[in-house]
Amino acid sequence: MAQPAPIEQSALLVIDIQDSFKLGPRWERRNNPDFEKNVDRLLQSWRAAGLPVIFVLHTDPDPGFERDSPLVKVMDFLSPREDEPVILKDTRNAFTSTDLQKRLDAQGVRRVVITGISTEQCCETTTRVAADLGYDVDFVTEATATFPIALPDGGELSTDEVVRRTEAVLRNRFARIAKVDELVGELKKAALPCNG
Repeated sequence: MAQPAPIEQSALLVIDIQDSFKLGPRWERRNNPDFEKNVDRLLQSWRAAGLPVIFVLHTDPDPGFERDSPLVKVMDFLSPREDEPVILKDTRNAFTSTDLQKRLDAQGVRRVVITGISTEQCCETTTRVAADLGYDVDFVTEATATFPIALPDGGELSTDEVVRRTEAVLRNRFARIAKVDELVGELKKAALPCNG
């Protein structure tokens, strides 16, 4: 892949980090015990740099995801600021059913950083669409979470298998697989007014 657009032209997308996922036993089986810490570190870094942060929440007919469910809210460890939009989607990707592209383009964003839930569903799908729309994409697996996937034969894919497959299909086609440390380091090197 070519060198991505400068970090100064990036936005942090916080996808589906919502209480809906805590309904039932699934949340206990998630991967990535450092998920919250990694997402928060990116969030604080983007805020300090004065770069856009956009929260996206998923809605559908499933229990806990209905548009009027009290669970369709950003998890408490995040607290969006007044100037950070929280948009609702009803598709797996964050573009098709929202005005996300319009918002990004209005702010001159050419590069998006993907965080959220679930690694292989809404995060991956948003990544693919973003790449097709011409954005450079950093997929931060360390700042995503997923769950084992039940198979028709009664078995399941482990979260390690899900992550391995997701990174393999995205890498160098749709996204750069990025680490929290390298993105934070890139922000620190950039000449951003709020970066101290």
